[in-house]
Amino acid sequence: MNPEAIILAGGLGTRLRSVVADRPKVLASVGGRPFILRLLDQLAGAAVPLAVISTGHMADQVETVVGPVHGAMPVRFSRETSPMGTGGAIRLALDATASNPLLVMNGDSFCAFDLGQFLAFHRAKHSRASILLALVPDTSRFGQVQLAPDSSVVRFEEKGKGGSPGWINAGIYLLNRELFTAIPRERAISIEREIFPSLIGSGLHGLQAGGAFLDIGTPASYAEAEDFFRKPLFHSGPEAL
Repeated sequence: MNPEAIILAGGLGTRLRSVVADRPKVLASVGGRPFILRLLDQLAGAAVPLAVISTGHMADQVETVVGPVHGAMPVRFSRETSPMGTGGAIRLALDATASNPLLVMNGDSFCAFDLGQFLAFHRAKHSRASILLALVPDTSRFGQVQLAPDSSVVRFEEKGKGGSPGWINAGIYLLNRELFTAIPRERAISIEREIFPSLIGSGLHGLQAGGAFLDIGTPASYAEAEDFFRKPLFHSGPEAL
């Protein structure tokens, strides 16, 4: 059975407020549709059995727009009453899920990927956490993820360095439940800054995917979103850049 999914959609979206001020960024319109519906399309198309949306900022709007079902896929909501960080949001949403592992996605980015391939990778590596990696022409805004030959993560490079092509964290993860059950339910914690670095050398792997990647977190990247979805979303590797 495919894993259930958690979409992290509680961010304040401060960088995007100059162009999207009246709604959370996951509801930013792309081609006349709220962005988050494209993520739900992706999950439903991959036969994900349940999506849990972790909300925070303007949570009522997200819940009203999305509703309790998307196609045939049930949708639930997990609402933060104060910012919990990405790891805290996952812990809060854990109680609405049952699968192991869980598929976790950032609500403000899109990466084309094959869930079956990603799940097979996670299981074959006996991973505790697997990160989907996207190839971008300029990593300076995102930082890079460095892998060993066996696909285990060995280093996270900080944002602002480089400016050359490389592999970045695409904001899509397969995560074993045990990583979060020991975290207090109301503790704020970052998966990127606290949990992942602690797993280096202890079951953290990265899969270099070939799908196109988009992050709508800034006005400039948001302006590219409509054209992004008009293009083929899969490419074969570095030569496509």
